[in-house]
Amino acid sequence: MKSHFTFTKQQRNGIFLLILIIISLQCIYFFVDFKSEKININNESLSKFEKEIDSLKLIELEKSKPKIYPFNPNYITDFKGASLGMTTEEINRLLAFRKQDKWINTTQQFQKVTNVSDSLLNAISPYFKFPDWVNQKKTNTTHYNNKPKTFAQKQDLNTITAQQLQQVNGIGEAFSNRIIKFRNTFKGGFIADIQLQDVYGLTPELIEKITASFTVKTPRKIKKINLNTATIDELVTIQHIDYDLANKIIEQRTLREGFQSLNDLIKVKGFPLKKIDIIKLYLHLDKEN
Repeated sequence: MKSHFTFTKQQRNGIFLLILIIISLQCIYFFVDFKSEKININNESLSKFEKEIDSLKLIELEKSKPKIYPFNPNYITDFKGASLGMTTEEINRLLAFRKQDKWINTTQQFQKVTNVSDSLLNAISPYFKFPDWVNQKKTNTTHYNNKPKTFAQKQDLNTITAQQLQQVNGIGEAFSNRIIKFRNTFKGGFIADIQLQDVYGLTPELIEKITASFTVKTPRKIKKINLNTATIDELVTIQHIDYDLANKIIEQRTLREGFQSLNDLIKVKGFPLKKIDIIKLYLHLDKEN
């Protein structure tokens, strides 16, 4: 047992130091106050600060939202409609309506076509931007109460200037210059009013407004082509007919042993149905039914 209680000088010093450390820690524990001081919080100031933080968060949230700029509802795409909150069915109804070459001119008509809810309509309708002539039509009804002009009262589309065209509501400098430029691509001008359909951007409503005051009085003289004897090279000189379509026309003519009517062209595969009235300006048949 004696060997267990015999220490060297170094060991005794270590034991003494350990005891001293233990006693020091005990004294610190009993005599030193470790309690933290109580912090006084000004609840009013804290509440005000929290409100400021919340308002800044709302401002940042509003900034991060996509902005809506004025737009024409007639040109809503799938992506645009989805971003506005429209359903797929509502977007499809609008696209199907536009494929018929019909135009939406009022907020009420937009809802009737798409069947959007009142809440969505109230949210997006303030951003609707219809053409100027639509708005003028709403505010100036006296213009439409006038009797239609006779052929004699109308001005000649082949001689009018861009400035005269700009008298029509909805026809600005860009449209008027575009019409004159298109007319001047033909030596002698237009053959008929229907050629206005080939002017880029002109809607049926605008064409109707133009032809209410202007018409072709001095049509360009052309030599019409006999549809039942025309060659491919002759057919391709006609607007909207290329070599592929010309070949199909002749194939159909051969199968039918000749066309009986110019309207039979619509049975040709790939024929541009919307342009048939323009194409017919350049054609004739020996005998039409």
